[in-house]
Amino acid sequence: MAVVHRTTLTPTKDELLATWLPTRPWYRPGTGAPQLEAAGGFRLDDTKDEVGIEFRVVTDTAGAEPVAYLVPLTYRGAPLEGAEDALVGTMDHGVLGRRWAYDGCHDPVLVAELLALVEGRSRPQDQSISNTPDPDVAWAYTGDAPVPADFTTVTELRDATELTSPVHDMTLRLHRVLRPGTDTLPQDATGHVTSWWRLPDGTTRTRGLFAVLSTPTR
Repeated sequence: MAVVHRTTLTPTKDELLATWLPTRPWYRPGTGAPQLEAAGGFRLDDTKDEVGIEFRVVTDTAGAEPVAYLVPLTYRGAPLEGAEDALVGTMDHGVLGRRWAYDGCHDPVLVAELLALVEGRSRPQDQSISNTPDPDVAWAYTGDAPVPADFTTVTELRDATELTSPVHDMTLRLHRVLRPGTDTLPQDATGHVTSWWRLPDGTTRTRGLFAVLSTPTR
C-alpha cells in the first residue's frame, strides 16, 4: 500500500512544476510566472514497491481564468535510464534522500499501473494518507484483459498527452488540461478513469476525465 512520509521536500513538488510546466505544449501561459495551488489527485502502488506514483492536480491562477492541470509523476531513488527528456527535476526528501521526479507518461511503471487501474486490477490510494484507498476515483473497462503495456510512442498535444501501442493499435490519452463535467467518450473508448479536484475557492470540488483508453474498431 502507498506510504506517505510526513517530511520535507527541497524544492517542493510545485516549485519544480512551476519551472517545468511552461515548457509543455499544453501549458496555457498566464501573466508572469505560474501561480500553482495543489488541487487534488491520487496515488497508485508500484507492485515492486520501488517507484512512487502520483497523479497530481495543480491549478494555475496566474491568468485571467484559472487552469487545472493533470501531472502524472513518478519518484525514483535513481535516474531512469533513457528518460532524460522526461525529468521534471530532483528533490531532497527528508526520509528517502535524493529523489528523481519524472513525467509519468514516459515511465513504464506508471503506465502499467494506470492500465491495471483501468482494468480494475489495482485500487487508487489517497494522495496524502498512507494505506488508505481513495473512493472518489472511478474507472470502467469493457475490453479484453489484460491490456499489453507496450505503449512506446508518446505524443504531446494541445491539451493532452497521447500514448500509443503500434503493435496492438491502442491509444491511452491523458487529459492534461482538466475540464469539469463528464466529457463525451470517443466511440472507440474501452476504458477510462475519472476523479476530482478542488476549484480555486478551496472548498468546491468538481470532477472530470483523467484518462481514456481507446481501441479502434476494425
